Amino acid sequence: MNLRQSFKMALKSIWGKKARSVLTMLGIIIGVAAVVIMVSIVQGSNKQMQEYYESMGTNKIEVYAYQWNGKDVSDELYDYCLGLSDLVMGVTPQGYYWAQNGIKYGTTTTNNMEYGSPQVYLGSDQYAVCNNFTLEKGRDISYLDVQNYNQVIVLGARVAEYLFPYRDPIGETVNIDGHKFEVIGVYAAKDPDSAWSMDNMAVVPYSLNRLLNKSVTFDSFIVKAVSKEATTKAITMLDSFLSALIDSNNGYYSVYSQNEWMESDQSYTDMLSLVVGGIAGISLLVGGIGIMNIMLVTVTERTREIGIRMAIGASRASIILQFLIEAAVICAVGGILGLAVSVLGTLVAGKLIMDMVLTPGVGMTIGAVGFSVVLGIVFGLYPAIKASSMQPVEALRAD
Repeated sequence: MNLRQSFKMALKSIWGKKARSVLTMLGIIIGVAAVVIMVSIVQGSNKQMQEYYESMGTNKIEVYAYQWNGKDVSDELYDYCLGLSDLVMGVTPQGYYWAQNGIKYGTTTTNNMEYGSPQVYLGSDQYAVCNNFTLEKGRDISYLDVQNYNQVIVLGARVAEYLFPYRDPIGETVNIDGHKFEVIGVYAAKDPDSAWSMDNMAVVPYSLNRLLNKSVTFDSFIVKAVSKEATTKAITMLDSFLSALIDSNNGYYSVYSQNEWMESDQSYTDMLSLVVGGIAGISLLVGGIGIMNIMLVTVTERTREIGIRMAIGASRASIILQFLIEAAVICAVGGILGLAVSVLGTLVAGKLIMDMVLTPGVGMTIGAVGFSVVLGIVFGLYPAIKASSMQPVEALRAD
């Protein structure tokens, strides 16, 4: 009997027992859907986290350097980083100013913003490069602004929208605790829908630290590397430079990159996907056991048919092939139906849990359906071998 005839017989047998076939497929449907939906949710969560890291800026190196005697290391660190032009594309102090009265424009103050007053950062002309901000309008802080202590400010998108909802902010003057600043630019929005948005900020030249914080020293810096590989090299070189510059008995320093957090999160997600997929895969195994059970029942019911086929010359291989095809077809149809359920379930779960359009990965869906077919073959093998091992005479005597 050829393969085409085996498929016809398998489909005829499945269609003849429709209710039983559907119930048998149910375990595969549930198993495939559970695996795909759960793994998709984990991967979707990881995608959200990776997108957040990328919006913050990849290849960022955060440097903390402080000496107990109050000596400022800013200039030396700044000059050293600029000398690493093949590895580093920018460096900026990462200073803060807590504006007690917020940022004011006329009678409007950011202290009344829904999610709190914005953070005022003190940075260099490379602050935007280091923190992955792009200009929407106006200009950025320049080297001359820093050198000349110009009281200028670049607003984040959320702050600009709140203070200037109906007018262009460029050239306007805002007030920060009694100090006037000219608005020279506005950054494009990075995450406008987030409650704790990175757009809720503003940047002024770091040379104004004396004016705002009554200090000229910085101990926190952001260094932007040109690539992932350059980040690793730059961290090693910065660590060597700071170890020579700062005595551990008279200061402290640390150098690390958020790339490490991204890689750590990715490793954790991969492990979690395997664990979650394994747990959900148990339902697939249960479905496979159900397939074997039903196929054993089928073999018992069709004993006389098997005896007749063997009596007229059917080989053991053809008997095995027929029942394996039947088991594989049941699992394949169940896998495809499970895939349809998983796509719908993933869309619903993504919207309810993460408020995003989430769809299963192509590789994962093909793998899940393929695994269900393999499962059918594996669990259908024993019933198929049992059917082929019958003696024709004994099989023909069966009722």
